[in-house]
Parts: sequence; structure tokens; C-alpha cells
Amino acid sequence: MKLLLHTCCAPCSVYCIKSLRAEGIEPTLYWYNPNIHPYAEYQARRDCLKAYAELVGVDLVIEDAYGLDEFVCNVSDKLDRRCEEYCYPLRLRKAMQYAKQHGFDTVSTTLLYSIYQKHDYIEELMYGLANELGLDFLYRDFRTGWQEGQDEARRVGLYLQKYCGCIFSEEESALGRKIGRKMQKRGVSPTNANVRQVIEQSKAEGILLPERLSDAVVAAFPTKD
Repeated sequence: MKLLLHTCCAPCSVYCIKSLRAEGIEPTLYWYNPNIHPYAEYQARRDCLKAYAELVGVDLVIEDAYGLDEFVCNVSDKLDRRCEEYCYPLRLRKAMQYAKQHGFDTVSTTLLYSIYQKHDYIEELMYGLANELGLDFLYRDFRTGWQEGQDEARRVGLYLQKYCGCIFSEEESALGRKIGRKMQKRGVSPTNANVRQVIEQSKAEGILLPERLSDAVVAAFPTKD
């Protein structure tokens, strides 16, 4: 097996590399993430991955592609579906095409490690792309090693980002943290699902965020008498 591992960042690669090597599989990392903005963030994640790849002795291919204008133009009419309709397909197809052109027979992605990504969608997309291009897709549910990977990333001092990548996820992440604090004050557990519920319900009911966060939390999780 000659495996190309699409890699979104160094912290997400830690457990993936370790677990693959435990199976006797030596991956080649592949960086292509034009979804990451602003440029300082893009550079920090890319350079951190370079340093980590050298630290653990794994091959790394860098496809430098930073394009804020292109990304925004392509997702502006599909913000709620930007991941599924543009971001995932763009990056994973590019990885598959690189693999096909450079003698790799198998492809996987560190996106399967993150507990915040749309795991089932990514799995289905990867199987479809692999079938289309005549490659094998190596599926692993790397989420089982989430905490182990995070702990190791902190131990070796890797840069740990606070949002997925694009400017819209940065906004959502900051908003989510504010909502979480409001929920805690009301005794509601600020899980990812609960925060998403507040955002989606507030949009449906016309409650403006972030100006009326308290109102949005109350509407989504009213106090039980």
C-alpha cells in the first residue's frame, strides 16, 4: 500500500500517523487547504505541520494555495452548506488527483480524526471520489484517538487552532464560545449540538446574533416550571 494522507493540520495528524504506523502503514502527508484564512493562520498551520513532519520523520507534500477571494466567491451563496458543497470536495478531490498522478494507490484524510467535522459525509465523499478515480480509500474512524492525539499535540507544543479554518468558521467559533458562556449561566450544557441548536433556532425565529444572545438561549432552552 502506498498511502497519501490528506492532512488538515499537525494536531489532527498526530494520532493518525501513530495508528497507521502501528498497522505497518507509512503515510505520506499531503497539505492542500485553501480554506484556511486569514493568511497568518494559514501560514501558522502549514509551518507547524512542516515542523511536526520533520520531528516524526514522515514525508510531506506541500501544495501551497491561499486564496481568500476565490474561497469567498465560491461559498457566498451556500454558507450553510459550504463544507459539503465546496470545501470538502475541493480539498479531497485535489488529494485524490495528486495521488493518481504520483503513483499512490490509496488515500485517506485526517478529517476523519476530528470530532467537529461531518464524518459520515466525508466517508461517503471519499468512497465516491476513490471509485471515480480508480483508487482505494482507506477508512479509519480516527476519532477513537481524539483525546490521545490532543494530549500528545500539547505535550510536543504544537499550534492548536481555535476554529476549523475559514473566516466563517472563525466567526461561528467565537459566537459559539459566547453562547456557551450564556448557556452555562442558565445551567444548560454547552455541547456542540446545543450551541448549534441555539444558532439555528435563533435564525429561524429572527433573533439577531450576537446582539441578543441571552434571548436566543432562552428561546432555545426555556426554563422549565
